[in-house]
Amino acid sequence: MVSLDRLLAFSALALLLIVIPGPSVLFVVGRALAHGRRAALTTVAGNTLGAYVLVAAVALGVGPVVERSVLLFTALKLAGAAYLVYLGVKAWRQRGSLRAAFTRAGPPERGGLRTFGEGFAVGVANPKTMVFFAAVLPQFVDRAQGPVPVQMLLLGLVFNVIALVSDSVWGLVASAARDWFARSPRRLSAVGGVGGLAMIGLGVTVAATGRKD
Repeated sequence: MVSLDRLLAFSALALLLIVIPGPSVLFVVGRALAHGRRAALTTVAGNTLGAYVLVAAVALGVGPVVERSVLLFTALKLAGAAYLVYLGVKAWRQRGSLRAAFTRAGPPERGGLRTFGEGFAVGVANPKTMVFFAAVLPQFVDRAQGPVPVQMLLLGLVFNVIALVSDSVWGLVASAARDWFARSPRRLSAVGGVGGLAMIGLGVTVAATGRKD
């Protein structure tokens, strides 16, 4: 098991990093503005599971491979960026349908499994997260306290629980703001467009992010 002092230190570091809006937060906010609270929370769940898959990958030794391989890092980065841009373009093109659907019968419905899958894909295709885990998790592991992979999985679980709570709050706040926008069809159409542009910008940012080497 991880010692209490290391666990608390890691939790403090994780909280500091998580509360600052990053790619996951922007993605969740975009989903909340475009499709409402349920879609935002489902996205958070999928994103969190995807991030924990990266934790498991790091614990099993995949993380250091990605960290050392420029080719693999770039491939994962571009795949994640392309997916974000795809979702952004899709949201932009469907901004008018959001207004029409809301006018007819309330907020547009999205399949829960589909939304969950989109969140999962973004979470698991984030090479920056994998590299972060690969660089940080080993610093809080004490080999004298038991199996290293188990300690990493525990630390990763703590990180993801904090992220789950934080991202959910962001999603709820954004969905509440969406209710105000929904009072005007034009506002709702603008929300869909802004959410789409935000995801496109996020995808471009991820693609442009480089490495020190």
